[in-house]
Amino acid sequence: MATRKSTKNVNNLTVKDQNETFVSISKNVSDSDISMEEKLRVLYQMQKVDTKIDQIHLLRGELPLEVKDIEDAIEGLNTRIENLSVDIKQTEQSNSHYKTQIEESKALVAKYEKQRENVQNNREYDSLSKEIEYQELEQEALEKRIRDNVLEINEKKEAVAQAKALLEEKHLDLKNKQEELDAIINDTSKEEEQLLAEKEELSQKIESRVLSAYERVRTNARNRLAVVTVQRDACGGCFNKIPPQRQLDIANNKKIIVCEYCGRILVSKDIDSKE
Repeated sequence: MATRKSTKNVNNLTVKDQNETFVSISKNVSDSDISMEEKLRVLYQMQKVDTKIDQIHLLRGELPLEVKDIEDAIEGLNTRIENLSVDIKQTEQSNSHYKTQIEESKALVAKYEKQRENVQNNREYDSLSKEIEYQELEQEALEKRIRDNVLEINEKKEAVAQAKALLEEKHLDLKNKQEELDAIINDTSKEEEQLLAEKEELSQKIESRVLSAYERVRTNARNRLAVVTVQRDACGGCFNKIPPQRQLDIANNKKIIVCEYCGRILVSKDIDSKE
């Protein structure tokens, strides 16, 4: 009696599933509801579907990354503008406080000058004179702080203006890039949905450990091919020569055979047309 077919999705794999390779699973694949030839045909069809999906993603090129980079730049500019605006506001508040202190100091100077006119001795006169001198020095120091702050405010306002101008450019770039990406997605979304549905249907026919090995090889392969045909007596993935006896085993479609050089599954070139 055949054991029950696994319908576990490749995104829900156990640790054992994830650690297996095509080499290890090829030694134990008899527990399945479909024949080995059918299994190889399904894997090859899945590879063809994935290749078409890869081609769709290739059409988008670097656009998704470019859109993300521009969005990050816009977020950074907004943060910079916000921080500069807070700094400007705090510096302006400091200047208002300094101006208040200057007015209070001037009031004290006027008070001390009036008191100095009615002093009874030189000691009181000298004491008031020192207070007046101190307040005048304090006013000069506060005025210098105000001038420095005004320069700082002007510099930060200029930086805000530049950031806003750059932000406007980034928003325009984002609009153009997003429209370009959306147009490509709209043109290919229906086809991609159909391909993803086709892949999901095919994946239900394969054990999860086989799917795990398949996806891992695809991820690591430069050309994203995990299942390849024999072409001119060589592996269709890495193009290393395959011995004649091994080619006969591949043509028989009786077991999973992997390339000893790259680890891809090897199938006969007529696997998808064989009945």
